[in-house]
Amino acid sequence: RARIMAEGITSERMADSEVVDSRPRTVIINKNEQGYGFNVRGQVASGGTLKPIDGQLYAPMQHISAVLDQGPAYEAGIRVGDRILEVNGTTAEGATHKEVVDMIRNAGDQLTLVLISVKRQDAQMLEKEVERLHSTSKDFFERRSLPITIPDTRQVEKLGERYTVFNIYMAGRHLSSKRYSEFAALHQKLRDEFVEFSFPKLPGKWPFALSETRLDARRRALENYLDKVCAARVIAEGETMREFLEMDKDSGDNQEATKEVESLDVELRVLLADRSTVSVTVKKDSTTAAVHKAVVRKIGLAKENWKLFALFQLTAHDFERKLQPAESPHRIYIKNYSSTEKTCLTLKKWVFTLTQEVLASEDNVARNLFYWQAVEDIGKGRIDPGSQLKHLQVLQQGHNKQLQFLDLARTLPDYCAVIFPHAACDARKQGHVIASVSLNHLKLLACSEEGVLEVTHQVT
Repeated sequence: RARIMAEGITSERMADSEVVDSRPRTVIINKNEQGYGFNVRGQVASGGTLKPIDGQLYAPMQHISAVLDQGPAYEAGIRVGDRILEVNGTTAEGATHKEVVDMIRNAGDQLTLVLISVKRQDAQMLEKEVERLHSTSKDFFERRSLPITIPDTRQVEKLGERYTVFNIYMAGRHLSSKRYSEFAALHQKLRDEFVEFSFPKLPGKWPFALSETRLDARRRALENYLDKVCAARVIAEGETMREFLEMDKDSGDNQEATKEVESLDVELRVLLADRSTVSVTVKKDSTTAAVHKAVVRKIGLAKENWKLFALFQLTAHDFERKLQPAESPHRIYIKNYSSTEKTCLTLKKWVFTLTQEVLASEDNVARNLFYWQAVEDIGKGRIDPGSQLKHLQVLQQGHNKQLQFLDLARTLPDYCAVIFPHAACDARKQGHVIASVSLNHLKLLACSEEGVLEVTHQVT
């Protein structure tokens, strides 16, 4: 039962022969250091239309998309195209890709699958159906809790009209203020776009002026609506929701209203190297230069050292992008509303010569920022401590050892280097590279397509 593959015959050759037994069969796979040795692919949503396999109707199933040669799955007789009917006694018919992957991951060292083999022509037909589902279906099962709130409302008077807007916040950041009619329009647009999603009920219209009690009930209902809808990641990160939540020109009714909104005071939080945050109050339309000035003043950095630090945006791949002087930090701040981090803005050093850095270290604030950035860079592998690791750890745990720690860290080859996100490279047929740039070197560090370093290979 566990092995149906004849020795020396690959799954591709067996499929070519079209001699396929489509009856469900059970296989047992024992995990090794490489895992189970196969990949799974299939629909992202649950349910689906029944399809015939050898005359028997089945709901859509995940299938084996790749098998590691001579791996555990290969040895157990699994082949590309096999459909997964059960995982450890639990049916996988109609299950989502995430559900089946989770079942497999939770199996431990031994995995029991019930599989159905299909002919090549049937596999191709089923694969086309999977491709169609991948292109049209939305995965509503990837969920998360976002700290989205509507804590209060305010009255707006514009062009002779007086109305109420609901103030929307995410993790303490004010994103935007919207009228009820804008919520209603969002609801209809989302329903048209995500027809398979079960939307919560939007509070109904009220033809008369709302009392305080009714207004508060509507505020709470709208907050509940956003909380439930944004829990589906595909909706929260979609263009429709982003456009709704991002601060606009207060509907842009006229230039005077736009100027009034742009001159509003907003609070921005900026992450420092020691993982603490500093809050500054600036105008909504403030440029990077203005926000940077507010931050360095707030933390008490000596004026001659201001130019040695810059504002960065925290992005994917654990990479920080330096903001340009004329950019709007507030716009970047609110565009990253779906992040549950405290902020997407950070202050980091922007100096690459040790002479400048050593002189600036006489300022306690600058020295503290240099120290904690060095600690972070070593901890994240951006700086290779080599044989100095234990010595650095001792200094980090010591009292008033920041200068000694920095003196030692500055002797390391990667100190003051800029590390870029991993990317494809023409010099490698497989895998990616990570670029490391400093005043003294340009390194291309070999890594996997997921960004995991291959420490034995380096192109300099």
